[in-house]
Amino acid sequence: MAQFFVVHPDNPQSRLLRQAGQLLADGGLVAVPTDSSYAVLARLDDKAAADALRRLRGLDDRHHLTLLCRDLAEIGHFARVDNRQYRLLKMATPGPWTFILEATREVPRRVSHPSRKTIGIRVPDHKVALGLIESAGSPLMSTTLIPEGEDEPLNDAEEIRQRYGNQLAAIIDSGPCPLMPTTVIDLTGEAPEVVRRGQGNLAALGLS
Repeated sequence: MAQFFVVHPDNPQSRLLRQAGQLLADGGLVAVPTDSSYAVLARLDDKAAADALRRLRGLDDRHHLTLLCRDLAEIGHFARVDNRQYRLLKMATPGPWTFILEATREVPRRVSHPSRKTIGIRVPDHKVALGLIESAGSPLMSTTLIPEGEDEPLNDAEEIRQRYGNQLAAIIDSGPCPLMPTTVIDLTGEAPEVVRRGQGNLAALGLS
């Protein structure tokens, strides 16, 4: 059964985040609130955890998993970013945006798209999510917690415990978070392409 951590949204208890980080290191999946609904996280270097992440969501290997990074500098380690892309990323991070970019060799092949060699990547604007990435010591694989066969993500920790308590190592409760996934923008073409509309004001990025 999943451990349940009640963490302050503005001043996260580092002790609890370290405990959750250790569960990730041990191969577990952790549900965490973000600036756009709950996400389920796993270690980037853990193949079994990546497989469990996909099973929990009912995803195949063509679905982009997303890397949650601590900052813009870390993005550049895992994705190829040119000057045009960098300007947009600088405006948008941290925030409720997921960007599709060409993956570098630092990204395991099982995480990137099998044919396009691309990766979803973002920096969340949420202290608890960022604190957990910091405790883990590296970017984390993630996917929005949308139940298989449904369209809406989850944002209530107690409901997540009832539905997924046997599949998760931990659930972090920091109070309510938005009930909308990130906006996904593909930056691999000549112009940015909005793949999914969600949280965030596209006009603020000069997009529509």
